[in-house]
Amino acid sequence: MKIKHILLTAAATLLGTSVAQADLLDVEKDTLKFGFIKLTDCAPIVIAKEKGYFDDEGLSVTVEAQGNWKELLNRVITGDLDGAHMLAGQPIGATVGFGTQADIMTAYSLDYNGNGITVSNEIWDQMKPNVPMGEDGKPIHPITADSLKPISDAAVTANSKLKMGMVFPVSTHNYEIRYWLAAAGIKPGFYFDPGTGQVDVPGFLNGDVELSVTPPPQMPQTLEQGTIVGYCVGEPWNQQAVFKGIGVPVTTNYDIWKNNPEKVFGVSKE
Repeated sequence: MKIKHILLTAAATLLGTSVAQADLLDVEKDTLKFGFIKLTDCAPIVIAKEKGYFDDEGLSVTVEAQGNWKELLNRVITGDLDGAHMLAGQPIGATVGFGTQADIMTAYSLDYNGNGITVSNEIWDQMKPNVPMGEDGKPIHPITADSLKPISDAAVTANSKLKMGMVFPVSTHNYEIRYWLAAAGIKPGFYFDPGTGQVDVPGFLNGDVELSVTPPPQMPQTLEQGTIVGYCVGEPWNQQAVFKGIGVPVTTNYDIWKNNPEKVFGVSKE
């Protein structure tokens, strides 16, 4: 109850509003450690820490950045972390046994949307002739993957499929970039073939592209190195590509899946 009130207060701070004081319950544990990934939507937890909202409630809270989503989830499962800024799909995935089976609960929803799809400068230069332009000479948004399809088709013909990144198999980023590609007729690859029963763990099966996992903070560097030519990730890593001059954001996930659940505060059932 206290944690929910604190995160509500932090969210209200972001929005410039206020939250009515809730009846607070006694807590069994007042020294806690929370994890997060370096993304803009970790803000409620970080603001609660920096503004002293945890202290106000008699809680001694440490917040720690984690290397990737798998590491973060495993530390919540083992109890090394008491809770964490988590992908909306992670509690569901863990509970049904994707990877390590564990009962993980969504205690609080942190945000909606906030992701984008970015492509390298080289790919954008190839896409631009296929992108509809307005009278002002600027691209008409949202930019679909229709403009990417001829490039993808050529890569498939050359036996050199485009490599792209997303942050985790059960992340909304994975679903969004796959939908964006598939809507243009680019097969994003499958994890399972119901006809043959074949399982493909990376999710490349019968795909026109190869979508692999890349931790969010590593996205710009991986793009710059040419290991991938595009990615779907949350902020600030799309804008980082702009600041570094290495890529172009082509669409936001609001145009793909309006008000999708994005990050949650996840805890073990225990």
